[in-house]
Amino acid sequence: MTNYLIVPGLGNSDPDHWQTYFENSAPNFTRIQQSDWDTPACEDWIKNIDDMVTSFEPSSIVLIGHSLGCSAIAHWAVKYKREIKGAMLVAPSDLEAPNYTFPTKGFSPIPLEKLGFNSIVVASSNDIWVSLDRAKYFASSWGSEFINIGEAGHINVASGHTNWEVGLMILKRLG
Repeated sequence: MTNYLIVPGLGNSDPDHWQTYFENSAPNFTRIQQSDWDTPACEDWIKNIDDMVTSFEPSSIVLIGHSLGCSAIAHWAVKYKREIKGAMLVAPSDLEAPNYTFPTKGFSPIPLEKLGFNSIVVASSNDIWVSLDRAKYFASSWGSEFINIGEAGHINVASGHTNWEVGLMILKRLG
């Protein structure tokens, strides 16, 4: 059985977010909790990811990241080099863009190494936190399949992504 581990972004995902919908969709979906959602430290986040991944058989794991969670997964992949089933990286925030001024520690620069497992980057053509070109660049660098879902904002509650059935269909490609 595939175990899906959800890696929310800055501030966590609220009850109406698609990640919460995924989490509630089946018992094999688990959210990775972080001690600090608002001023995160990369080392803390990736250690929590690794602790959760290694509590299962890593080859059964698919990570699901959103926004800052995508960068956390990329940092985790570079540091721990675990063989997992795959990752779906949705709306990866560009922490190196001038408009990204949130208080994060250690997430930048964004790793640009191949992830070492199957992955899909899902992006939007009008996301304020990452340009389509940068999202494509991340996907190419990480060795990920790239999917542009059109004008979908940051692919979050504000852009209407709550019960995101299309996202679940994309996720099924990984396991």
